[in-house]
Amino acid sequence: MHPDHQPAWTPPADAKGQPRQVRRILRLFRPYRGRLAIVGLLVGASSLVSVATPFLLKETLDVAIPQGRTGLLSLLALGMILSAVLTSVFGVLQTLISTTVGQRVMHDLRTAVYGRLQRMSLAFFTRTRTGEVQSRIANDIGGMQATVTSTATSLVSNLTSVVATIVAMVALDWRLTIVSLVLLPVFAWISRRVGNERKKITTQRQKQMAAMAATVTESLSVSGILLGRTMGRSDSLTASFAEESEHLVGLEVRSNMAGRWRMAVITIVMAAMPAVIYWTAGVALQLGGPKVSIGTLVAFVSLQQGLFRPTVSLLSTGVQIQTSLALFQRIFEYLDLPVDITEHERPAHLDRVEGEVRFENVAFHYDGNGGPILDGIDIAVPAGSSLAVVGPTGAGKSTLGYLVPRLYDVTSGRVTLDGVDVRDLDFDTLARAVGVVSQETYLFHASVADNLRFARPDATDEELRAAAKAAQIHDHIAALPDGYDTVVGERGHRFSGGEKQRLAIARTILRDPPVLILDEATSALDTRTEAAVQEAIDALSANRTTVTIAHRLSTVRGADQIVVLDRGRVAEQGTHQELLDLDGRYAALVRRDAQLEPTS
Repeated sequence: MHPDHQPAWTPPADAKGQPRQVRRILRLFRPYRGRLAIVGLLVGASSLVSVATPFLLKETLDVAIPQGRTGLLSLLALGMILSAVLTSVFGVLQTLISTTVGQRVMHDLRTAVYGRLQRMSLAFFTRTRTGEVQSRIANDIGGMQATVTSTATSLVSNLTSVVATIVAMVALDWRLTIVSLVLLPVFAWISRRVGNERKKITTQRQKQMAAMAATVTESLSVSGILLGRTMGRSDSLTASFAEESEHLVGLEVRSNMAGRWRMAVITIVMAAMPAVIYWTAGVALQLGGPKVSIGTLVAFVSLQQGLFRPTVSLLSTGVQIQTSLALFQRIFEYLDLPVDITEHERPAHLDRVEGEVRFENVAFHYDGNGGPILDGIDIAVPAGSSLAVVGPTGAGKSTLGYLVPRLYDVTSGRVTLDGVDVRDLDFDTLARAVGVVSQETYLFHASVADNLRFARPDATDEELRAAAKAAQIHDHIAALPDGYDTVVGERGHRFSGGEKQRLAIARTILRDPPVLILDEATSALDTRTEAAVQEAIDALSANRTTVTIAHRLSTVRGADQIVVLDRGRVAEQGTHQELLDLDGRYAALVRRDAQLEPTS
């Protein structure tokens, strides 16, 4: 079964459990608990200082002003000013530390997701849209920024303020406190309902953003623009994008408006509470109830107003957290992806690689349900020799080559390098030992020199030139206005197919691997360009173990041995002449190529 047809991975059921997810989110902050403890102290200090102000106000109205005590009045006024200064200073320090911690957590998440994806096998990327991957890293993690940088601190700060304020209100008048807090449970229930609603909408919104990102990545790449314009589909692509964008507009509006009227009712009720307090105190006095002093009443309303801001913020924070859980879930899905290409617990390291490659009873299939792509492959490639693998499309040729650098892992049997199973080698040894030049040449949007140095960052300018000369591309680079500093453009579209292929060969020469996998490296080139690239490949292949996946048989006639694959099995094996004498599948392929050769 081809990897494109594999079912998408789904997280285990318990991964969706909210309590487990919350615990996992909290573990992200564990490395920064020291800084968070400082934030907690600042929050507590700020809350205590801010709560003190209403008591200073009560003394001012009940004692200092009525009794004309100017000294006490000055001290109380100074205390209120100092309280405002300390609250502001504590707030700035708290924001600095919490934002730093939040950004570090964001960095950890981005790095963890990127690192996880780097460890995924090639099969994962053949069934996943590039835009989807980019959206998880950019949009989903970016959407969590407010949560991890400020929401957590806001939660602690507001919770502390609410608790401290309620204690102070009870100390002033417990009866008025009951009147003020009677509706809080109802408000909490409403905010939870709103949070659940926004969480569902957020999940839909992020999926739609991922779909849009995939569309942009595919259709606005150089290849996508070329395809769209040459097929006359530019207008339809724009219309399709507009439709997706329109869908996103609706989701954004729903997300922002979800529960907005219910939260507005809470805001109105909380804003009306001072009037209720004044009315309650006045009615109680008229009915012969306990007398409340003006200072106590003003201080209490001040506290009640102070309670209003953190309470509404706390309810809003709860909604934000519920919304962010949807984003965290999407990120955790990627972090929980099963990695099938892993390094051995005690990997073997080879200081020197001779380059002997063996396929021992190798079988491979993409999943447990599909039929085998390769089955019963036994091939020995002595160090320094060349193997050519030919056969019809879909015979498993490229898959066979990709088993050597572990782009895929065998299902059964083993592939060895110098007698060591490649699954037992450390990744560094394998990367140094095996180089791959494929038909799909990838160049970064960077200078020629940077693209070459991707193989060896410490390579000197002289080594770059030597590699380019061996690949027969130096003269072309030197003729460019900026030489090796020329920016190659997106996916290398400033260079022709043959030039890109020779740059890729130069990059591999710079890497200097003892084993080389050539995956139809010239099949997409015209005959003239193929001849030039083949010369570069011959220079690259000298004194190396070479496995060539070939479409054109003219490039493999000199191979030490040729293997013909058919439906994942070795149908024929031998030298060019031996297989011609056999007059089987290989001979038929040679005759087919001869008929396709252009006549002069």
